[in-house]
Amino acid sequence: MHILIVEDEKQLGKLLKRVLTEERHVVDVADEGYEGLNLALSDSYDLVILDRMLPNMDGLEICRQMRQSKIKSVVLMLTARGSVEDRVSGLTSGADDYLVKPFAMSELLARVQALLRRRDRETEGNNILQVGNLTLDLVRHEVQREGKLIELTAKEFALLEYLMRHPGQVLTRSQITDQVWRYDLDAISNVVDIYIHYLRDKIDHGFARPLLKTVRGIGYKLEAS
Repeated sequence: MHILIVEDEKQLGKLLKRVLTEERHVVDVADEGYEGLNLALSDSYDLVILDRMLPNMDGLEICRQMRQSKIKSVVLMLTARGSVEDRVSGLTSGADDYLVKPFAMSELLARVQALLRRRDRETEGNNILQVGNLTLDLVRHEVQREGKLIELTAKEFALLEYLMRHPGQVLTRSQITDQVWRYDLDAISNVVDIYIHYLRDKIDHGFARPLLKTVRGIGYKLEAS
């Protein structure tokens, strides 16, 4: 799933991103309110983990504006405040769940899994990513183009999912490395290019129009036009 973390404690934000990436989620991080709101309003996230106390704009206001804008991303609110009134204010602003700091990482993962399962039940049938005639089924873990089933490795699937969640957007090698791989790749810096080659051979070879495109000197993008 695609998850946004809005957390001004940078170490906590990095830890949450690492842990959630290990669970095979695609994760973006913002460390202040305005950036968090702009990303959340893009309506590209399945789940937003939202700290209540943030620079520039607090989490309650971000959540309110998300719901006013009809953004349906699941929201898990994080806070150092544990009173009943604080939990109620978080939930009435539009949050789906509320977790008090400090928390065990196992509890956060359990909350995330429960929220995403609930979202899957409510949006059954909407777990398909599509770019042109290429589709990716997040539940069945299947990829098809023009009805032809395409076999991908786990890493190729994760790479394609990241590209399909950002259709038409040029993604740099460092962005791809950060999201799809979880370790330092300086020693094998061409690994992104290698996997792009593998993926292109599977999703474009034999089809009239290529979807996976190289933007020279910058990175790659997936688009139908």
